[in-house]
Amino acid sequence: MNITFTEAAQKYLAKLLEKQGVEGIGVRLFVSNPGTPHAETCLAYCKPGEEKEEDITLELEYFNCHVEGPSEPFLEEAVVDFAEDKLGGQLTIKAPNAKMPMVNEDSPLDMKVSYFLQTEVNPGLASHGGVVSLVELDDGVAVLQFGGGCQGCAAVDMTLKDGVEKTLMERIPELKGVRDVTDHSNTENAFYK
Repeated sequence: MNITFTEAAQKYLAKLLEKQGVEGIGVRLFVSNPGTPHAETCLAYCKPGEEKEEDITLELEYFNCHVEGPSEPFLEEAVVDFAEDKLGGQLTIKAPNAKMPMVNEDSPLDMKVSYFLQTEVNPGLASHGGVVSLVELDDGVAVLQFGGGCQGCAAVDMTLKDGVEKTLMERIPELKGVRDVTDHSNTENAFYK
């Protein structure tokens, strides 16, 4: 795993960790929405016992960094740095692979569904203030939740059948279907009422 914490970043973070007053506290590095245009690299405190089973531990000079297992490929070549400036300084995390799509034929079904929702479906729905996300997989069927301008929208059935379902079924041959579990009786933010 190729992740770099500069000396300046380690010293800065070590001071912050010391202020927490918790013996053995470290940091956790992960990517939210990895492999999508909305990917964000995040750093959080990680107290002893808060590590997760799939975490990969980097033993740094001043503290341990727990890298979230599923985020690891997206954090390859990441650099955590601290640059001092007039206002004190800023911690930066450059992760060139955070937005890189990492799905292939062998990826888990839920990862594929989420990936295509983020990269192909949601950018189109965004113009109507809408968004759709995966709730769960039910025996090969993607259970979806619509939000924003899609919730309660009069055209949601058309959107689901002609847009979302068509895209997902074309991209993911092993998907058996899609189902909408949104409560569309709430039309407060609907694009078409």
